[in-house]
Amino acid sequence: MQNRWICAGGILLVAAGLGISARASAADTMTIVTFGGAFENAVTKAYFDPFTAKTGISVVKEQYDGGLAKLRGMVEAKNTTWDVIDLESNDAIAGCDEGLLQKLDPKLFGDVSDFIPGAVLPCAVASMVWSTVYAYDTTRMTTPPKTLADFFDVQKFPGKRGLRKTPKGTLEWALIADGVPTAEVYKVLGTPEGLDRAFKKLSTIKNQIVWWEAGSQPPQLLADGAVAMTMAYNGRIRVAQLEDKRPFAIVWDGQLYDYEWWGIPTGAKKVDAAKQLITYASQPDVIWKLSNYIPYAPPRKSAVAKVDPAVLPHLPTAPENFKNGLQISSEFWADNLDSINSRFLTWLGQ
Repeated sequence: MQNRWICAGGILLVAAGLGISARASAADTMTIVTFGGAFENAVTKAYFDPFTAKTGISVVKEQYDGGLAKLRGMVEAKNTTWDVIDLESNDAIAGCDEGLLQKLDPKLFGDVSDFIPGAVLPCAVASMVWSTVYAYDTTRMTTPPKTLADFFDVQKFPGKRGLRKTPKGTLEWALIADGVPTAEVYKVLGTPEGLDRAFKKLSTIKNQIVWWEAGSQPPQLLADGAVAMTMAYNGRIRVAQLEDKRPFAIVWDGQLYDYEWWGIPTGAKKVDAAKQLITYASQPDVIWKLSNYIPYAPPRKSAVAKVDPAVLPHLPTAPENFKNGLQISSEFWADNLDSINSRFLTWLGQ
């Protein structure tokens, strides 16, 4: 897969020109919901704490595991308690289509052409590029796995497998492991026969799967020896390597990469503060700082050159890691998640 990460010239954004107030009332508080754990710690250090120091606007953090159900309930009840929400791509698209997210003026982000193509949506702006990979404990694995097919080979590589409890990502992996080229995965998955093929492959390891829902769980599953390999977010594994000194290794083959997004819920009570936070975190002189604390890649071209060279090889977009990657199709899942998830839940209960 061709590497699209090409550095461009730096772009200077003036805070006042982007609507960031020099100082706000110390009593101002906004609520931001994220995926918690190591990612929440990273965005707090990179964005939230410096933003509070700059503006005086305090940040209250809540954690969730994705999806639109809770947000939908808030909006329908006209009782939205979140001001900024961290979204996966299909949720950002569906949330905008359903009127759950407010439209964002692209002028908030300065030179939109500085973003990687597709990183600015009508109701959301990309905060970073993340990746789903699989990892294992090097002290427990005599022969290291190298491919996605190895993840599904419980004969050669015995032991439990950790997977996120969702068809999104899980079914793509099943097809890649079954020999479908990454470029054809969604073409195949979009047919009844392809969907059958994905579930058939997944069934070959069904009795070995340990399901997880929160991103903080996979490193703990590995550390506890509850699984031999697990699907995980690349940043969570890297943090476990560095901070907890865990002997984990990442297999990048078949990595599923995508954007993460900032959005403002419909009915948010602190819209002005929310816009200021998103604008601040999106500046090229700020957005790259997340990579200092968790190895997710900035979605602005001019920001890549600012990332510590020691961090670059651990980003999803590093050329060596990107060879057999697949971008998650947010359009596919926005259109098909409900129907496929219904089948997935039935399959789980069989």
